[in-house]
Amino acid sequence: MTSSPSPTPATTPGEAASRRRVLLAAPRGYCAGVDRAVIAVEKALEQYGAPVYVRHEIVHNKYVVKTLEKKGAIFVEETEEVPEGNIVIFSAHGVAPVVHEEAKRGKLATIDATCPLVTKVHKEAVRYAKEDYDILLIGHEGHEEVIGTSGEAPEHITLVDGPKDVENVEVRDPDKVVWLSQTTLSVDETMETVDALKGRYPNLLSPPSDDICYATQNRQTAVKQMGAEADLVIVVGSKNSSNSVRLVEVALGAGARDAHLVDYAEEIDEAWLEGVGTVGVTSGASVPEILVDGVLEWLAARGYEDVSTLTAAEESIHFSLPKELRRDLRAEAKAAGES
Repeated sequence: MTSSPSPTPATTPGEAASRRRVLLAAPRGYCAGVDRAVIAVEKALEQYGAPVYVRHEIVHNKYVVKTLEKKGAIFVEETEEVPEGNIVIFSAHGVAPVVHEEAKRGKLATIDATCPLVTKVHKEAVRYAKEDYDILLIGHEGHEEVIGTSGEAPEHITLVDGPKDVENVEVRDPDKVVWLSQTTLSVDETMETVDALKGRYPNLLSPPSDDICYATQNRQTAVKQMGAEADLVIVVGSKNSSNSVRLVEVALGAGARDAHLVDYAEEIDEAWLEGVGTVGVTSGASVPEILVDGVLEWLAARGYEDVSTLTAAEESIHFSLPKELRRDLRAEAKAAGES
């Protein structure tokens, strides 16, 4: 009697942990829009001196905000908090037209650090509103970018917060509907929402080009590849960063056994490493590389010294700084205050 071969034993947690390595995603970290916004604040402080006021967080990252505060930036929630005759910078997420009006009434000089890709969505909203379309804006309620875009054409825009929200949508004319989206969403979830909307409105118009930014897509693509190989994925980013939160979701959806979002290396729980052989590391689009370096050092100290880069795309996009940095804004603000 021939005995059947014994099944190959599964890899034990101990064996997996003995082959410790790190997969480092590329691209990761700062996108062109974030880089532009952060540099805009730094240049304004150099050029005009402190204080320089910033309406909302310039980008959604704790470390960046604290670093700029140390240099003299003052972050406020509302434009009215900025004393007359000062400079205020609008964050990378963009603002509604009413905010520009508030700054004008407050006799403030402004620097608009809105990401050009967000500005593109604003212009699309204005254009389709002029053509009397109902605009279905796919995004997360309360996010600054959504608030800014909605403010461009509030009477025409309906927010759609994911596929489950589609059944609540009502439009005037099903043949005159267009969708736009927040730039930092999950690509897969956005297209799931679009497909659901097209199920209700077959003639739904799409924007001329994809609204989800290149950096968001590239970082998600890298994490998808990483998730298929990693036992644990660590995403460096802040909890209020939409694109960072999405990376955790994408990693889990791609097959990673576990995934966590941390601002700093010291937030990593050593228990996460139990039985882990491969750790994937990436960072959101508003995260400086120094924070990723800290995570790699933390992992190396625990035996994860073998680091290889997983490259999903090459990025070479750069945006010019806001034009306002080429003017004497202090003088303009002073003159406005005296008028």
